[in-house]
Amino acid sequence: MSFGFVFPGQGSQSVGMLAKLGAAETAGTSAAAVIRTTFEEASAVLGYDLWQLVQAGPEDQLNSTERTQPAMLVAGVATWRFWRASGGSLPVVVSGHSLGEFTALVCAEALEFGAAVDLVRFRGQAMQEAVPLGTGAVAAILGLDQAKLDEACREAAQGAVVEAVNFNAPGQVVIAGHSEAVQRAIEAAKTRGAKRAVLLPVSVPVHSSLMRGAAERLAARLKDVEIRAPRIRFVSAVDAEAHERPADIRELLVRQLPSPVRWEDTVRALSATAIAQLIECGPGKVLTGLNRRIEKRPGLEFLALEDPASVEAALAATVGVVNA
Repeated sequence: MSFGFVFPGQGSQSVGMLAKLGAAETAGTSAAAVIRTTFEEASAVLGYDLWQLVQAGPEDQLNSTERTQPAMLVAGVATWRFWRASGGSLPVVVSGHSLGEFTALVCAEALEFGAAVDLVRFRGQAMQEAVPLGTGAVAAILGLDQAKLDEACREAAQGAVVEAVNFNAPGQVVIAGHSEAVQRAIEAAKTRGAKRAVLLPVSVPVHSSLMRGAAERLAARLKDVEIRAPRIRFVSAVDAEAHERPADIRELLVRQLPSPVRWEDTVRALSATAIAQLIECGPGKVLTGLNRRIEKRPGLEFLALEDPASVEAALAATVGVVNA
């Protein structure tokens, strides 16, 4: 029996996330101190108290891309460390949704943690500077087929940019671009029968063509970042393929910024490895909901590590797996 881990990206953040795992460590669990220690390591890199921001907000600061990205990466790594300190075995495969790919690479020991914290802070800054605050937007469109959504985006563009950027699950696609065009696309999607169309708490239009300038800056920064071959099989959501060569991973991390997230294809690729569980590692369970909608293979179980109880349930489900 084997299992895989997936790591969430922007949009899963919330004020108070990881509070239950943080409270568990103060109660003296076997994973004592890993949550706060991980946040303290990151705070030393960032120069501000990341745990305070995550627990108390303010929400608008947590949702600012240059702070969201370190917060989500650190939350994912802290949850991973809690899992390992609790006796959890290593997965056979890891992947991540957008920013979650950086988290997956840290946990697979391809990226050093402190370097990754600084890198995603830079990534967030480059993204925000590429599209100033308020000029870009991201929205989820539910219950509309791809042809009609493409038509809605074409109608809404009017010389601006609005594109499909995340293929998250059947009937759920994320669009991004200039704010006014995204708003027009929301209305155009509704008139074409979308069940729901809502703005997401992401301050820049990630994975749209508006991110090309940010991708160029990230490419220059990555030249100075060491990337090693992952110790755990890594599947990228850029192309739903496994990658192990550091040069390929470096190129993927640049390409992902202006490229769509192909999550449906990625989950199917993960399922094809014959895993018994696909476990979301990080705050919330957004990916777990998507994964259940994507893959219906009998015997595949979907879990999320949110609190001590869910960690215990996942430990029980994966009992018998030998640490690699």
